[in-house]
Amino acid sequence: MTNLLTPAKVGRYTLRNRLVMSPMTRSRCDDSTGVPTDLVPVYYSQRAGAGLIITEGTGPSPMSKGYVRTPGIYSSGQVGGWRKVCDAVHAKGGLIFLQVMHCGRIAHPDMLPGKAQPLAPSAVKAAGQSFTNAGMQDHAEPRALGAEEVRTIVKEYATATRLALEAGFDGAELHAASGYLPEQFLSSKTNLRSDEYGGSVERRARFIVDVLQAMIAVAGADRVGMKIAPEMGFNDIADATPKETYRHLVERIAPFGMAYLHVQLFGAKFDYHGTLRRLFKGAYLHGSGLTQQSAERLIESREADATVFGSLYLANPDLPERFAKGAALNAPDQSTFYTPGAKGYTDYPVLAA
Repeated sequence: MTNLLTPAKVGRYTLRNRLVMSPMTRSRCDDSTGVPTDLVPVYYSQRAGAGLIITEGTGPSPMSKGYVRTPGIYSSGQVGGWRKVCDAVHAKGGLIFLQVMHCGRIAHPDMLPGKAQPLAPSAVKAAGQSFTNAGMQDHAEPRALGAEEVRTIVKEYATATRLALEAGFDGAELHAASGYLPEQFLSSKTNLRSDEYGGSVERRARFIVDVLQAMIAVAGADRVGMKIAPEMGFNDIADATPKETYRHLVERIAPFGMAYLHVQLFGAKFDYHGTLRRLFKGAYLHGSGLTQQSAERLIESREADATVFGSLYLANPDLPERFAKGAALNAPDQSTFYTPGAKGYTDYPVLAA
């Protein structure tokens, strides 16, 4: 048996293997309601052989939506739709966490109620464009949140976590990467506040800390994880002192006893994995651009407790079996990553029995 196919302890759970399916936006939900369509349970249950599935980013409120046909977790209909997903995954013995994602300033008015201005820590417009029903459109200038509004959003994360558990999820992950709202608060380029949520790194980290504590109060620390991606730069995000910022953040949340820390790197020259792995005491999930061979080395050297795969899992529903047999891998079809329908979603072939 390969290292990747051995069990791993993550929070209160024992994963059947050390392969984690990465959260990936797939845009297959009902655009008007944010409810997963009937294809979504099929897609996730096909991949239930993973040690852990982390869902696509899911909005905790109507104001959090940033992309067309993405899901929510704030209405009874959404809870019902996700319950079908959880039931399908659990029927195959899988574990599944919901990733909670608030897009903040990356949310385009076309995605928001009444074409409202996006919300952000500060009124700093992002360079780049949003993917909307009308195609790609320039990001809009956001509105800076008041302190009481910030506290309301923290409560929305708690409610989203409660609803995720009602839907049957095994836990929840805070998406604090990719230039979305938590990272907007954390980063000096996007957080120009002078109140308790801005200024020093301690205050810029406060939003993430508050959100995690709110989620943990609902689910327990051993059912909550967090994703970060230092120096990723996606969605025009940047920080003046990223090494210090992320070291402080992980030191601050390490005592919480969370299930895992999910870290993805995209070209950062500093050894964040080596630094953060030592600081965080829970399970460490290592991702981005891994192959079977590189993932095996990470587990063997104990640089990670589990390894996260994105497009390889998208294209290979039976990835653990393929790794076990040394079988060839399907290539992901990028042209269908965000298109509606089954093509490139639920129709990737599996190995013959």
